Amino acid sequence: MKKHQGEIRRSQLIRTYGPGSMVDLPNHSVVVSGLDYWFPQAEMPAIVEERLSAKVAAVLNRAKPVPLKGPPIADDDERKTPTGVPAFQFPEWFVVQVKRKRRPLVHLESLTKGRYEVDGKKVPAIPVRFVQACVLGHLSDIDWHGFIHQYRGDCARQIWMEERGSSGDLADVIVGCDCGQERSMAQATRRGAENLGACLGKRPWLGKYAGEKCGGEGGKLQLSRLLIRSASDAYFSQVLSVISLPDRGSLVRDAVAKLWEDFLSLVESREDLAKERKRPSVKAALDGLSDDEVFAEIERRRTGGPLPNQKIKELELATLLSVKEKLGEEFHGGADFLARRIPIRRETGPLRAIDRVVLVDRLREVSAQVGFTRFEAQAADIDGELSLDVRSAPLASEVKWVPAVENRGEGIFLTLDPSRVSAWRKRPEVQVREKELAGGFEAWKTVHKKPNAEFPGLPYILLHSLSHLLLTAVSLDCGYATSSIRERIYAGDDAHGILLYTSSPDAEGTLGGLIDVGRRLDLHLRRALEMARLCSNDPVCAMHRPNSSQEERFLSGSACHGCLLISEPSCENRNDFLDRALVVPTVLGPGPEFFGEEDL
Repeated sequence: MKKHQGEIRRSQLIRTYGPGSMVDLPNHSVVVSGLDYWFPQAEMPAIVEERLSAKVAAVLNRAKPVPLKGPPIADDDERKTPTGVPAFQFPEWFVVQVKRKRRPLVHLESLTKGRYEVDGKKVPAIPVRFVQACVLGHLSDIDWHGFIHQYRGDCARQIWMEERGSSGDLADVIVGCDCGQERSMAQATRRGAENLGACLGKRPWLGKYAGEKCGGEGGKLQLSRLLIRSASDAYFSQVLSVISLPDRGSLVRDAVAKLWEDFLSLVESREDLAKERKRPSVKAALDGLSDDEVFAEIERRRTGGPLPNQKIKELELATLLSVKEKLGEEFHGGADFLARRIPIRRETGPLRAIDRVVLVDRLREVSAQVGFTRFEAQAADIDGELSLDVRSAPLASEVKWVPAVENRGEGIFLTLDPSRVSAWRKRPEVQVREKELAGGFEAWKTVHKKPNAEFPGLPYILLHSLSHLLLTAVSLDCGYATSSIRERIYAGDDAHGILLYTSSPDAEGTLGGLIDVGRRLDLHLRRALEMARLCSNDPVCAMHRPNSSQEERFLSGSACHGCLLISEPSCENRNDFLDRALVVPTVLGPGPEFFGEEDL
């Protein structure tokens, strides 16, 4: 068994370094293999989350729920079964490290143990940093001979690469041939058959010779684009996440699942169910559940029927809203969920606009990767759903399961006063601002060719902006870095909520810092609103207009790195749909803000 060449966290395997991603190891540059090659699959821990399995099946167009499995844990013990995630060497072209300007560009087959012979000496070679890909996820080496000679002729002389400047600009990176032909890498960024040409449809993470016709049968053939291996647009993981919550349906499903093999698998009628319920063990397990709902779940399991098709966030919001306030009536679901609603004083200050505060002492988050894209991210929408018409690159030749991780943690949930939100939306200044933000969204749709995209609505932008401000404020006291806290925005028809939470793969979860923040929410909310009133980039930040074609920040109002933008892992929407002018008055004066001077 070969020794492991590197280590990464299991959570990184579904977000940053999943199948099809390029990774620089200490001695190699590789592409992470598809799920077919991960081993041993029999020992990968199964992760149970029926709601997520059903959502993954819908995205992958499967009839039955797709199993979730935790990534394999590496073990270097040679006496045990080999474990880990294989990777394939990629790219296969290398730059020889000679002490001269023009460095030979050679193929892997020309190397001996990673070295190339020059003037009788073995010289090290490093992988070239340029490859080509297409928006459908295909990936391949550049045809260097063809690119240099503009795909004319068949010259077999030595090719080379030279960096003529110190800035690293593509215009200063020259590739050429000893025959005298040379081109700048800046030309590879242009579209056209004479540059990188049409996509070859290769998928090296599924095997060296794996590939398909780019665009599929009847699809549009894509042109290859230049891709720098370490660039941020080289890999965008498509991840679905759910918070495991104890809804009524899950209670029924769990109870039936525990009794299925021994008692309920042969039940064919309500009379049979009534007989089985006379057994003490069955009676205890089904206590509080009606015959109708239990029998309906038995029928669903027998026929392999789908789970109720609720949007990912609908159930979470309903459960969080149902948490009781009185002591002794905590809403909980065993080891995975524990929450309680606390009373708040709303006489003065910003808490007058808050309807409820829920402390989530314990939660479980399950995340699964369903695919990936290159060049442009395709994240979940504001309901937590992935678009079914987006074609992403596959994780395996035939996806039979998907990698998932489960984290446990804590959080705070708050909702805005619905009557106050309704009154705010009717104000003329708010409606004017909504038209400006919607206008920017329409401009974005045109530029990015997304005709079917839907504007998330003003309540979502308000909640999203407030969430970023509050997240930044609480990170100063709660003991967690900003990048360790995540958000979920619930912009329902009748409820508008924010969940800030942190989670860890440790079975015991986290340390209670956010719970303590929830008890002093008034202090942190005041701080967040005060921070929002003035940005270090004002008045430029406050004066930004979403539909400005010069700036091309179509999805942002008054928002920049000085006020609202936070680390990408924390934000559920890639720092889009933000506007602090909806939250508090800015330097331009009062207008569409939700929190007025009397709240500060």
